Amino acid sequence: MNAHFENKPAVQAAIFDWAGTLVDFGSLAPTQIFVEVFAQFGIQISLEQARGPMGLSKWQHISALLAEPAIQQQWQDKMGHPSTDADIDAMYRRFMPLQLTRVGDYSAPIAGAPEVLTWLRNAGIKIGSCSGYPREVLNVVLANAIPAGVSPDYAVAGDELPAGGRPGPYMALANVLALAVSDVRQCIKIDDTTPGIEEGRNAGMWCVGVTVSGNEVGYSLAEMAGATPEQIARRKAIASERLLGAGAHYVIDSVADLPEIVMAIDARIKAGETP
Repeated sequence: MNAHFENKPAVQAAIFDWAGTLVDFGSLAPTQIFVEVFAQFGIQISLEQARGPMGLSKWQHISALLAEPAIQQQWQDKMGHPSTDADIDAMYRRFMPLQLTRVGDYSAPIAGAPEVLTWLRNAGIKIGSCSGYPREVLNVVLANAIPAGVSPDYAVAGDELPAGGRPGPYMALANVLALAVSDVRQCIKIDDTTPGIEEGRNAGMWCVGVTVSGNEVGYSLAEMAGATPEQIARRKAIASERLLGAGAHYVIDSVADLPEIVMAIDARIKAGETP
């Protein structure tokens, strides 16, 4: 990393999402499994539909998908009644073992993530993280990511807080408490989903949206290699618009681009600006 601080940074902590931000380029693990789980109940959803509520905790994600009129109509045509919380519970029970089986296959760090975390740590900036994954699943991600160099100081899962998950500020604020950060306005939330950006804004933090590696663009590495520059630019523009619309102060292609943004935010904090 060429970027370096001349003096102690004002930024106290960087708080990262996981899938699509630190690991799992394209945020593929949860997307594929939502499609499979719905298919087990005779409901056909597309990968694009599955991506729609990404960033929410997984039970809430299933609920949000079933609230989509076209998907709800499929459910009623198939089951003969509107979906209930008990139905969401049943789908979630199917989701969990599939997720536990598959998530390890999608835990590879996004290029540059280990180096960026090392750069932050060397600068004295604390590293937090949070995920829409439940704790059981996040533990599998951590077991794969930590040996590969993606090792935050703290990680909280989407099912661990009584107050709930995104877009509420609770997981971001749990990081503030765990990391002993004295001012939320000196934290940066980095996320590839709109609920994750809203989480950071609701917590009073600076927010950085991630486009190319994340859910909003949605390419796997292989798909991106086969896409034209025009196709990539079009998806990236839509992703940027959505993330900025959710409140992101900056957007970047991937975590590898973060250091310059951290330094820009640091300068703004030192100049007296707030999120």
